[in-house]
Amino acid sequence: MTTEAFARVKIDELLRDAGWRLTDGQSIRFEYSLSGGGRADYVLFDRQGRALAVLEAKKTSVDLTNGEAQGRRYADELGIPFIFLSNGEEIWFCDKDQDAHFRPVKTVFSQDDLARRKAARDIRRNPLDIPIDTRIAGGGGRLYQIACIDTLSREIVQGRRKMLVEMATGTGKTRMAAALIKRMFEASWATRALFVVDRKTLAIQAEDAFAEHLPHLPCYRVPQTGRRFQDEKRVTSVTLQTLVNEYEKYSAGYFDLIIIDECHRSIYGKWRRALDHFDGVKVGLTATPCIMQDEPDLDDEDRISIRDTLRFFEVSRPTYSYTMAEAIADGHLTPYEIYRAMTARTAATEGFTVSRDEIDWDALDENTRTELDRLFGTQDPLTVDPTVLERKFTIPERNRAMVREFRDVLENGYTGPNGIRRAPEPGKTIVFAVTKHHAETLARMFDAAFADKKPSPSIRYADFVVSGTGPDDTIDGPAKIKRFKKEEFPQILVSVNMLDTGFDCPEVRNLVMARFTHSAILYRQMRGRGTRLAPDKKRFTMWDFTGVTLRHNDDETANEGGIVTVRATDKPPSRPRRLLTLDVHDEIDPGTREWVTVDETGRAFMDAEEAHAEVLGAAFETWLETKRFNADQLRLLHLVKEQIIANAAELTSFDSWRFDQPPLSMNGGFERARAVFGGEAKLEDVLTAMNSAVFGQGGSDASDPAPARRTPPNE
Repeated sequence: MTTEAFARVKIDELLRDAGWRLTDGQSIRFEYSLSGGGRADYVLFDRQGRALAVLEAKKTSVDLTNGEAQGRRYADELGIPFIFLSNGEEIWFCDKDQDAHFRPVKTVFSQDDLARRKAARDIRRNPLDIPIDTRIAGGGGRLYQIACIDTLSREIVQGRRKMLVEMATGTGKTRMAAALIKRMFEASWATRALFVVDRKTLAIQAEDAFAEHLPHLPCYRVPQTGRRFQDEKRVTSVTLQTLVNEYEKYSAGYFDLIIIDECHRSIYGKWRRALDHFDGVKVGLTATPCIMQDEPDLDDEDRISIRDTLRFFEVSRPTYSYTMAEAIADGHLTPYEIYRAMTARTAATEGFTVSRDEIDWDALDENTRTELDRLFGTQDPLTVDPTVLERKFTIPERNRAMVREFRDVLENGYTGPNGIRRAPEPGKTIVFAVTKHHAETLARMFDAAFADKKPSPSIRYADFVVSGTGPDDTIDGPAKIKRFKKEEFPQILVSVNMLDTGFDCPEVRNLVMARFTHSAILYRQMRGRGTRLAPDKKRFTMWDFTGVTLRHNDDETANEGGIVTVRATDKPPSRPRRLLTLDVHDEIDPGTREWVTVDETGRAFMDAEEAHAEVLGAAFETWLETKRFNADQLRLLHLVKEQIIANAAELTSFDSWRFDQPPLSMNGGFERARAVFGGEAKLEDVLTAMNSAVFGQGGSDASDPAPARRTPPNE
């Protein structure tokens, strides 16, 4: 078999993968004779027999650029816009009237996707000629939303396929996205859109927003892994965790427009393959100032996140930017003040000392006593970094002091050294805590401190929600959040990872920073929870009990921060301190932050099996990103991934005997897998590496000789 013939065999497989029927004599014509002479290797037709695209096949050893001119000539003769080039491994695509250059795509587009694009293309209009629906965006003087949509529309018409929008939290990114989608649909530049988020609660919010703003467009949310996308719907909302386990089931042309929310934490690592798979125009939305990457004190993880975001969208700065300072100056966000009052321990920037005799050792459990004794070692006193409070150490009196300070200043205000008295606005309050233990402790303390404000002792004035820490997650978190937003009580909600980002409650007037973070990205997201406008809301107050505003240089910046009031804390009374050792880990992983599953009715429940399936699927994609496989190998590995996800509850490894079990046995079984990977030894090497990456081990029977792996354990 010649190399070109071999390439065509592989191209046939790529076409089958995209759903094309090779043997019906209508969908695809081979060696198609052209009126001007010559034969096109493949011509792809719609269901009515009209030509849609030409596909030129090349030898694997031939550079695909050598086929560009030939493909364009054939497309001109056929009067069609779409051209594919392929050698069986790579696929390049071009819309000859829109694209100056061919670009790589992950799959051949399906027949339906090509026909849909062709039909829209024939009636396409300049989106800049389509009025923006100001009932969705741009109304109420929010001209920046119109400017943003116009900028994106102009870039798309000019051929830009990746754009980045930086808009401050609370300035209406979702509304802007909805108005952009409507304009692009009305101009026929898009007929199917995808809105990607990284948390289920945000997917629900997006679904509700699109249903309100785009009632004429069928919108829906993919609730969980395993649910097929609805072809008849126009706007799809999905989490990255679901998308990464479903994307390979669809052709690269399935979505025309892809909008990625909170993209600064979404577009790298294990998620990138899913986003790169689709060829649609991609627009990233972020509230994180991407110019921060040059700041000398920026946290390393923030710097990497910003760098990767800019790199993914292939820009050096955002395509459009509207900052928090601009929004406050324009009256679209609420200004704020900072009230800083740190305890003596917290304010000890060089660390504070704790001596053995300060500790009530009898009050500690055995594990804590052992850990503390190890930490002290031969040193007494022990120097503690204040930023690890509630991460590794807790001082109960410190938490009580914060709660007392909050109530006292909230009710009585504070008169500074200049004689000016200032008082925060009472109202809904979010408290940012570190761990579940910390959140529950603070919620109980706040509830007790405001007991006289409750209509009944059984009512919770303060409650807490936790997300992202596995078994500690609050199962009824969404219900608590809904009560906080819609009902009078609770007035205070203590959060661990649940309300840091993407939470919208305009009535919030106070943010209590009981958690320290080095991340400027996270800090700005937390601060953004208070910026939204509400009736009679003149400002909101950030209560800094940790020094986090000092870390991020948040002081008297014009139009952004208000007067910073610092209350000196009295020296704490001389009495023994109780120190408890807690979990030192405090990193946030976007891939595992949301284990609360929400079904179609909005009911929240803990579904450990689904969560485990998503984790395995994400781990599989992370491993795949580090490897290089050919098209046949990737096709087989995607089938393996589907089996891992489908059987996540029982699998601890995937061994080669499973290839001879349905449904993989219907794809040629073990012999097919061995041939695809070039031999049994190489196949076993791939499976061993995959099992190590996905399941954290080499496989349940990794020590057995290779032939035994083809035998199920119960045989």
